[in-house]
Formats: sequence, structure tokens, C-alpha cells
Amino acid sequence: QVQLVESGGGLVRAGDSLRLSCAASGHTFSSYGVGWFRQAPGKEREFVAAIAWNSIDTYYTNSVKGRFTLSRDNAKNTAYLQMNSLKSEDTAVYYCAATLAWRDITIPGSYTYWGQGTQVTVSS
Repeated sequence: QVQLVESGGGLVRAGDSLRLSCAASGHTFSSYGVGWFRQAPGKEREFVAAIAWNSIDTYYTNSVKGRFTLSRDNAKNTAYLQMNSLKSEDTAVYYCAATLAWRDITIPGSYTYWGQGTQVTVSS
């Protein structure tokens, strides 16, 4: 079992920055790929970004490329999503998820463990 807890969300203005954290406990976090998803009201959960266990592979959805940056500190069992130049359309609940199988990483069903989510609200 892996337990994930997101933090760092909040209410910011357009153009501001936030850093989300995903703290893990349980099994060896360093073996897991970590994905970030978001869900806005009335919309489906969508892929945002993912980072492989070794931090070498990272993927971003087009709408966040150049604005969001992934990182992880396996010694601290924590993954991060740095979000810069936030836009109102980034408003959503953000979830981190973990998977041992590094494939189909843009699909929520590919992840075994999920956090409870953290709200990000960007006012325009």
C-alpha cells in the first residue's frame, strides 16, 4: 500500500505560482511513477503531468508545457508540481497518483494509488 497526501493548493491570482506536494508513505516510493491529474467542476479528470521513478522521464499535457515543472525527492518520499504563470483555466482539484507500471501514463486507470486532492483556484 502507498498512501499519498497532496498539499500546497490555494487561491491565487492569474500569473501567480503555486507548488503542489505529494507526500507518500508505505511501500518504496522511489519505485513508483507519479502522475498529476486535475478535475474541474463538471469535467472529467484530465492528465496534467507525470514523472518516472528515476526523474529522467517527464511528460506534460500541452496546455501546461513551459509553465509547470515536475520534480521528486525520493529521499523525502515526495513529488512536486511547480505551477507558474497560472491561468483561470488551471482551476481544479489536483490529484497525485502512483503507479509501478510506467505505461499509458495519461490514463487515470493506469494508476494504483491516489491522493485525496488539493484545490487550486486561480482568479482572473
